[in-house]
Parts: sequence; structure tokens; C-alpha cells
Amino acid sequence: MRKKFTEKQIHILDIAEELIAKKGYEGTSVRDISSKANINVAMISYYFGSKEKMMSYLYQYRVLKTRENFSEFADTIKDGKPEMQMKEMIKFIVTQLFKYNYFHGFVTQELRHTDNLKDELLDFYQLFVKKIDEVIKKGVASGVFTFTPKPEDILTTIIGSTLFVIRNRNFYELYVPHKNDETYAKEAEKKIRMNLLLSVFAILGYAAD
Repeated sequence: MRKKFTEKQIHILDIAEELIAKKGYEGTSVRDISSKANINVAMISYYFGSKEKMMSYLYQYRVLKTRENFSEFADTIKDGKPEMQMKEMIKFIVTQLFKYNYFHGFVTQELRHTDNLKDELLDFYQLFVKKIDEVIKKGVASGVFTFTPKPEDILTTIIGSTLFVIRNRNFYELYVPHKNDETYAKEAEKKIRMNLLLSVFAILGYAAD
């Protein structure tokens, strides 16, 4: 990943992501980022062109970093039982989508005209599909899973359901007990994760001991 970004760019992007996560994209100014990163405001333009373009870099950086994290994560669970691996992958995907939910509106618009982001996401999704396929086949071979659904359909179910919850809070919060934004996020993530476990394992025909 460091071949795509310089150390200075990574430093600025890390600061930008931290601030945007707390204050939102609109609430975070270039001056806020440059001040915390201890750089001149002009350096944002030098490295990225503009705040909007910096967001494209930030999203690409986040995808690449999450891909690295997933590869490491997948390696740590590779020897586990298939049902455990599937459960942990669902948890990983849902957690990542909730953690970086401030990207979703940006991504919807940016993907319409940014081919490099489409390519990064395509590679990322295919990595997930390959791992899900391995787990399904392992589960069927061991007799834990009865059915062999398409791995891309499993991924679509996980991501689609989670994004629906994230993008439709006004609906979902009617069914989630919460006191504030923080407790809502935790409870919503917990609820959709449990629902996905039930749905995915039903699709797989999971035969519990």
C-alpha cells in the first residue's frame, strides 16, 4: 500500500479520517486537518488537489487498508471450523461498514465517475467472495453445511442488509432500543449481525451439533 501513498500522504489521511469520523465530512475543514496534521494548508492542495479529491484518496486508502486487515484476519481464522469462520466474517464485514459509515454517501456519488475506486472495490469484493466460497466448500465437505449457495449472493446479502440499516436509521431505530447515537449504533449493529447470522446459516442449511 505504501507504493500508492507516501508517508506524508498517509499521515494526512489518517488525521483526516480521524476528524471526519468525529465531525463528519461537512463539519471538517481543510484548516482543521492541516492544523492537527501540523502542516501548511497549501499542502492539502499539493498532495491531493482539493478536499473533495482528498476524500477519494481517503476512501481508496481505507479500502486498501481494510483489505490488508481482512487478509490478516482471514489468516488467523483459517484453521477454525467453517461455522466459526463464517460467523467471524459476518462480524468483520458488519463492523467495518458501521465503523466507516461516513463514507457511504460519498461512495454512492463518487463511484459513478471514478474508475479507480470501482477497481479497488471490485478487487476487494472478489477477495471476500473467494474466502466465503472456501468456507462454504469446507462446511459442505465436513457435513456442517447442507446447501451450497453462491458466495457472491452471501456477500450481497451481508453488505446489502447492513447498508440498508445504516442508510435508513429513521426506520430501523423504531425497532432498536437506544438512549443516544452511541447506543443506537451499538444496538443496531448487534441486531443486524444477529439477523444475518440467522439468515446466512439458514441459507447454508447449517446443521448444528
